[in-house]
Amino acid sequence: MGLIGMFAFLQVYSVQAILPVLITDFAATEVQAGMVVGATVLAIAIMSPFLGMLSDAVGRKVFIVGALLFLTLPTALIAQSPSIGWMGVWRFLQGLSVPGITVVTIAYIGEEFEGRAVTELMSFYVSGSVLGGFMGRFLLGHLHELIGWRAGYYVMAAMTLLGALWVTKMLPVSRQFVANPNFRSAIQTLGSHLVNRYVVTACLLGACVLFSLVGCFTFINLHLADTPYELSTGALANIFAVYLLGVIITPLSTTLLRRFGSARTVRVAVVVSMLGVLLTLVAPLWGVVIGLAVMSSGVFITQSATISYIAVNVKKGRSLASGLYYMGYYAGGTLGAWLGGITYARGQWSLTVWLLLFVQVLALLIASFGMIKTKSKAA
Repeated sequence: MGLIGMFAFLQVYSVQAILPVLITDFAATEVQAGMVVGATVLAIAIMSPFLGMLSDAVGRKVFIVGALLFLTLPTALIAQSPSIGWMGVWRFLQGLSVPGITVVTIAYIGEEFEGRAVTELMSFYVSGSVLGGFMGRFLLGHLHELIGWRAGYYVMAAMTLLGALWVTKMLPVSRQFVANPNFRSAIQTLGSHLVNRYVVTACLLGACVLFSLVGCFTFINLHLADTPYELSTGALANIFAVYLLGVIITPLSTTLLRRFGSARTVRVAVVVSMLGVLLTLVAPLWGVVIGLAVMSSGVFITQSATISYIAVNVKKGRSLASGLYYMGYYAGGTLGAWLGGITYARGQWSLTVWLLLFVQVLALLIASFGMIKTKSKAA
């Protein structure tokens, strides 16, 4: 599960490490650069609920493997991009395949396992996705310095193909899956989810979480590539090592969830994340790095708690519920890329920080008033 999460997110944010280079190569604006990140995120938001419904009718493993194979193609085509616009098109196509991995994997875990195993496997899946987010940025940043970003994307495509072959061999076929090809039933399930407090709260919280993460880790690159830091793509890639904290912290969040429940855990994690965002305003580079580490740790715990919240509390139409969650989650990320670009262009990093804090206050209010205060173990 951890490695599936890694392959799913290897491509999603990789472009963040080379944003300053793309602005120079394509003579692009900050908003255009942000939307190259947002293109993939937007496609994931659009496709998540539909692939969830389709997977409920067809199956799990076939979707996960097929999505990984499809992801290989636009990843290779990015290397041929003649303009920032075409790069956005290929990035959008990348995003179309990602829900076939993410949404379906969460449904797979919810069906094949129960109780404590669900929370633990979900934390490993999130850890893997965190590792993939780091590896994509880290590898592409250093590949650019070695062979250029275009050739680097060919390497990334080859890695995704190997991932698809590995999952084909290693992922067990579903044993508990029951096909539901009835479209009318799927629409009824969708209607019930849209008024389900668990699902709606998780979707809103997810939107705030990814808005913060995308807004922060997209535009901090432009901030650190500018004076006085003037970091290279390799150095920017190294900054993303703070993501590795999430690989360690996310499994530990399982203990917090069992002891304090989702609502309390999320509230504390959001406050921690806000403190991290404020720390990025300090002048020394080491202070910015610590701020990013604290901010991302809070976000990863929030994400793990929210996903577990859905898996534990939603029993019917899990794949569709996961799809709706990811729709809200990535819609928030798209807004983070767009509004973050506008804000950065007008007020640089300091104004962007206040935008991120505003969204995190919203997340705190949603967690405080929307989440049912039950412990995962008891639920």
